[in-house]
Amino acid sequence: MGIADQFKDKAQELADQAKQKAGQGKDQAKERGRQARDQRSDSSSGMQDRARDAADQARERFDR
Repeated sequence: MGIADQFKDKAQELADQAKQKAGQGKDQAKERGRQARDQRSDSSSGMQDRARDAADQARERFDR
């Protein structure tokens, strides 16, 4: 095996590693996006609960 073949093999190995890491980065970005959406929906439902509680309390105060 000549030196040129060794360089080609190493270049291919590095290219494969780069592709693999790029794919992992995309997967991680998708996961972070999903987590952010989940967290947003959790916090918005919590705010809705607080708003309902405040509305109920206001109704109780004014119904007296």
